[in-house]
Order: sequence, then C-alpha cells, then structure tokens
Amino acid sequence: MRSTTLARFRVKWRTYSSSQSRSGLARLTDDWLEALFTTAALEARVRGAALVAVGGYGRGELSPRSDLDLLLLHDGRADPSAVAALADRVWYPVWDLGLALDHSVRTPAEARKTAGEDLKVHLGLLDARHIAGDLGVTAALRTAVLADWRNLAPKRLPELHELCQERAVRQGELQYLLEPDLKEARGGLRDATALRAVAASWLADAPREGLDAARRRLLDVRDALHLTTGRATDRLALQEQDQVAGELGLLDADTLLREVYEAARTIAYAGDVTWREVNRVLRARSVRPRLRAMLGGGKAAPERTPLAEGVVEQDGEVVLARTARPERDAVLPLRAAAAAAQSGLPVSLHAVRRLAAVARPLPVPWPAEAREELVTLLGAGEATIGVWEALEAEGLITRLLPDWERVRCRPQRNPVHTWTVDRHLVETAVRASALTRRVHRPDLLLTAALLHDFGKGWPGDHSVAGEIIARDIAARIGFDRADVGVIATLVRHHLLLIETATRRDLDDPATVRAVADAVGSTGTLELLHALTEADALATGPAAWSTWRASLVTDLVKRVAAVLAGAEPAAPEPAAPTAEQERLAIEAFRTGGPVLSLRAQPEAHAEDAGEEPEPLGVELLIAVPDQPGVLPAVAGVLAMHRLTVRTAELRAAELPDPVAADGPASPAGVLLLDWRVAAEYGALPQAARLRADLVRALDGSLDIPSRLAERERAYEKNPRRRGAQAPPPRVTVAAAGSRLATVIEVRAQDAPGLLHRIGHALEAAKVRVRSAHVSTLGANAVDAFYVTGPGGAPLPETEAAEVARVLEGALR
Repeated sequence: MRSTTLARFRVKWRTYSSSQSRSGLARLTDDWLEALFTTAALEARVRGAALVAVGGYGRGELSPRSDLDLLLLHDGRADPSAVAALADRVWYPVWDLGLALDHSVRTPAEARKTAGEDLKVHLGLLDARHIAGDLGVTAALRTAVLADWRNLAPKRLPELHELCQERAVRQGELQYLLEPDLKEARGGLRDATALRAVAASWLADAPREGLDAARRRLLDVRDALHLTTGRATDRLALQEQDQVAGELGLLDADTLLREVYEAARTIAYAGDVTWREVNRVLRARSVRPRLRAMLGGGKAAPERTPLAEGVVEQDGEVVLARTARPERDAVLPLRAAAAAAQSGLPVSLHAVRRLAAVARPLPVPWPAEAREELVTLLGAGEATIGVWEALEAEGLITRLLPDWERVRCRPQRNPVHTWTVDRHLVETAVRASALTRRVHRPDLLLTAALLHDFGKGWPGDHSVAGEIIARDIAARIGFDRADVGVIATLVRHHLLLIETATRRDLDDPATVRAVADAVGSTGTLELLHALTEADALATGPAAWSTWRASLVTDLVKRVAAVLAGAEPAAPEPAAPTAEQERLAIEAFRTGGPVLSLRAQPEAHAEDAGEEPEPLGVELLIAVPDQPGVLPAVAGVLAMHRLTVRTAELRAAELPDPVAADGPASPAGVLLLDWRVAAEYGALPQAARLRADLVRALDGSLDIPSRLAERERAYEKNPRRRGAQAPPPRVTVAAAGSRLATVIEVRAQDAPGLLHRIGHALEAAKVRVRSAHVSTLGANAVDAFYVTGPGGAPLPETEAAEVARVLEGALR
C-alpha cells in the first residue's frame, strides 16, 4: 500500500516545490508508520511506547532516496520480548519495501545516556519528532535532551566545532569543489544542522538572513540529484550536473554550481560568525568569575583599542568606534577592512551590517584615501581573505566594485584551478602581497592581481575583455591615466610570460621581440613577472614549479635586455656537448639508436632553505635520420609512462673524420634532447628503452595497439568519467617565428597524445625542429616548430592545411 502510494507521490514530486515534496513525503511516511506502529503495539501488547523520528526525518525533510532515522522509545515497564516483537513488526515492513533504515530501541534513560556518550546521537535527538504511540514519553525525552544539551553546551559545542573542522579538512569546501558533497563538505547540510544545534544551546545564534534559503537550496539540489540518479547520493558528480540543472529548471551546469556555491558560502560564513561568537561567550564565561572577584562584584567595561579613524578592536574583533559616522564617512568600510586585515582580526558582524546599511557610496573617481585603503587591504596577506569574505557576504564588495557580481561564485571547469573566479582573484592578491618588495609599484601589482580575471564574467577571450574592464575600474578607483594604462596592460597580458616561456623557443629572436613589444617598458615587465608568479601560485599546484619559474625568469632577462636597447641575437647552432657528440658518433657507426638518461635537478630557489625541485631526466637520443623518429620515440616513452616536458630535435654535426670512416650511408644523425619525468614509480632502464625503440623503428613493435589498450583502460577509470572534454584545437601562431612555423595544439591529455601528433606531422611531410610541451591538469598545450623539407618555414596556405589535418587526426 505504502509503496504504491509512494510511487504515485514520486511521479507527482515534480509538480510541487521541493520543500513541499519533502514535507509531503514525510507526512505520507508518518501516516504509514503511525498505522503500522499502532497495529504492532496492539498485537505485541506494549504500552508506554512511542515511535520517534530523529535527524533529517525528524525535521520533516525527506528527499526521494532518504533513509529513515527511527527511535522506538519505551518506558521500560513492558516485557523485553514484547518490545522486541514490537520492533520487529515495525522494522521488517520498512526493510521489505527496500527502504534504508537507521533504527534503535531505547528507554528515555538509555537514550540520554547514549547521547551523553555520543555527540552524533545527541545531535540527532535534538530534532526528535513524535510519530505514534505515547506522546508523553516523547515529550519527556525531548525536554530532557534539550536541557542536557544546554547544560552541557560549554563542553559539547567545542566538540561539535572540532567535528566540523575535521570534516572540512577531509571533505573540502563546498563552495570551491567541482564535484561537491552537498552534505559533508564545509558549507554543506551538515554544517547547517550544526548551526541549528548551536542555536538550540541558547549560547549563540547564527546570522539568520539567507541561511534558511541557502539550506533549502542545497536540499532542492539533493532532491534533484536523487531523482536523476535514482540513488541516495550526496555527491554532485560532473556527469550528472547537466541533468540536475535541467531538473531544477536552470540554464546549465555552471548556473547550478554557482547557486550551490552561493548557498554554501552563506552557510560557511554563518558558521564562521557563529563559532567566533561561541568562542567569545565561552571565553567570557571562564574569565568572568575571576574578574568579579578582582573587582568586588562589579562589571568590567570592555576594553577598546583604537586601530584607525572610527575603528577600534574590542574582544578580538574589529568594531566601529562610538564616534564613527558611516553615513558621513564614505571611506569607513575600506578603512575598517584594511585595519582589520592589517591587525589579523575579523570584522564583527554588527559592524559589517551597519556599514552595509548606512555607509555612503564613494564618489567616482575615488578619493586617494579610499584607493590607499584598498591597496592596504589587498596587501595584508592571508588575513585579507576573511575580511574580504565578510564584506562580500553583506554586499559591500559589489557596491564598491559593481563588476564583481559577474565573477562572484563563478566556477572554473579546468581542474588545474583550485578556486572559483572570485576567490582566485583574492588569492592572487594574497600571493602578490608577498612579492611587493620585488617591484617599484606595489599598488599597481596588487590592483592588477585583483582585476586580472574579471574578464571571465564576459564572453570571449577573458584577457581582452578584462583589459576593457580593468581600464574602467582602475579609473573608477582613482588611478591616473598612465597607471590605468599599466594596469590594463598587465591584465591584457597576464598569461603572456608563462605561455611564451613554456610554449615558445626562447632562442628565436621573434619570440623575445614580440614579448618586448607587448610589454613596452622595463617597469611593466617587472610588474608582469610578479603578477605571473602570483597568478600561477594562486591557481593550484599544477600551474607553478621551480622549472616553470626558471623558464619565465630566463624569458624576462632576455626581454629586459631588448627593452634596454639590445637586439635579440639570432641563434647560433649550439656546439654539441661531449656526451652528445659521443652518442652521435656511436649511432652513426652502428646504424641504430643510442641513448642516455641523466637526472637534471632544477636550480635552488631564492630561499636557500628550499630543496631543488626535479626538472625530470635528460634523455639524449641519437638515431640515424629516417622516417618516423618522432612518433616512435614519443610512443616508446608513452608505453613506459614517461611524461615529456620539453623536446628538441636537430641534425647532429659529425666530425669530418668520423663521417669519412663511417658506413656508406646517405643518412645523417638526428639528435633528440628531451626532458622526461615518470608519471609514477621508478624510471625505466635505458637498455629497455633502447630495445623498444629499435623495435619501434623497424616496425616489429605495434605501438598504436599498445597505446590503444592503455587508452581503453584510461577511459574506464571512474575518475575520468566526467563531462565530455572539448574537441582538440590546432592553430598556426601568427608571426611566431622567422625560422620556423609554429603550430599550437590544445587537447585533452591522454596516453600517446604526442605519439599521435608525431604520426600526423610525419604524414604531412614536415620536419619538427623543436617541441614545447606543457600539461596543465587534464589539458595539453603543446607548440611545435616545424619546417618544410628544405628547412624553411611553411607557406601560409600549407601551414593552415597541416594544422587542419593534424586537428582532424586528433579528433
């Protein structure tokens, strides 16, 4: 009966709002369980018993696949066998319908004892709700449990706070995760329940504005997730986000994530404020008896320490001075925020709300004091984050910077990014604050750090859109025309150094000249260098390394020389090292490949205390020139799970006596100088690599089949079953080099990708002069310097055709 009714209700679920559906399902379940319990109690002849819903069911919130949390409560007077029979008559019908059930049988005394020993049990009982049976037993338990909770609050709330913190470390922050757990992550449903428990203690209360709406929104998303997956899951996986968005009537998965992030941010901020208040109250309670004894029973006035004009510190928080007049002082919000960040203190909720309610808007352009306070806030380091979040929660950031609304809570689908767009901007400013001693204009660096990704809130190239927005905001903030131009240049070219350093041949004069022309001055170059590092560090661990830093530093030195008046020198053929010459001679004489592996640690960082970061291993290969060298080498390395970081191919210059004495062969020798790193585990032995390379070159090793088998296993990995990757894109870089044609490949990283690219380039009958390989998360961004058979750059039409064919081969 109940299963049929429930099925009908689920069909109708979509015709109601989610909150109506949750409460409707709870009422339906109540009615069924009440009838079931009443009949069972009569049959078992048990009096003084009640059926009680706890946890989410106790709150009357049942999602389509929620389990049932039930407590069979009895007064202890009935025969234990009769109570057991009653329990069986209730539990088994629930199980027979395939419903998940969390159940227990206890007396009120046993329930209180268990709650006293287990915090999670106590939390569940706070939401106890009577379903059927003896109402007096349920009411007595609820009264006792709430009284116990309030009496034990000084002990229990710190335990609860610690539990929340441990869960946050384990599950991460809901407002930044691409596949968030709606329940367990920080800012999720568990935290919302914890805030209800704090309110029940009467010790402190959470900010209520928007909190219930945020919790309901997460519940709505979970309902839609249950309906689309048919499973009791709380994790919003990538492959299910479009369906869930459609179920909720939202535009797309990004809109869904943004709503989830906004809800999580509301709950997380409410938690920060609430736990700070709990700690303040508990601290005051522990100090008050001693103060009363010292003061003879009098009440001590709170100590207030001035921090800035109109801003004071009181009890560990930044509050407004009694003489402050925010309705007359338009700079006060920024002054208070800067003072708080510089002091490493949070801004009190009351102060932020008062500023949001009555503070005057700043004139445009801003006065110099407002601009200086913003720069001070951005330069305060890690303390900036909490203060910024407090201002953002009450709408002050959007009021100061209206374009902030377009990047607020905006997700970034690239897994390289740790944060949402808005948090990444603040993180970049935090990272830039540590680099301000390296530049002459820290204010421009910090402002550009905050603004550099504003263009992601608009369609098209975010650097191009961002330049326009940066000009407008910088002028609004009050920078003069020259400074506005520098900030706009920094935003427009904030990716220039890292992309050029990792994807271009720095020995090519055209590369260095193009960067110098874009930057324009040594002062801007200095700022761009620092912004590049701050941006990469704030992106995530995959975006920056000592190796990348060394490439960027090398590029900056070359560009600085050009800006100082020097012309970039045309590259001269590098003289082979003794090791390279030895390998080339051996390959020439034997007619087969020879190679060596040699570790190449990176140079020490500026901080002498840092360990050198491994660049990987230098792989030198000398092989008689023949078709298929690049795909063969790339395929063998992929088979051995070696990642290619850089790759250079060139003809080896052999000493004349060697060439004269060698075997009669028109073929020369190719020298490959690559940097490789093991995906995991130890490096393979050089002898094994050589043996497989010999087989690959003579055709006895079927590399495509071996790599196809690995790719099939790769695709079966559950961690790879995300949203469909965008198709590859191959372009010809305009004016990339005067010595070769630069072909850029952007594709999903996968085993054997370089092997496939090499095959396609071989088929196009072009020669690869060098390759610059870069992998960011799941994305490969590679650049290949290619020439025609005669060693000259390809004609424009031929280059476009090679790019088209290569793109087709990678699809």
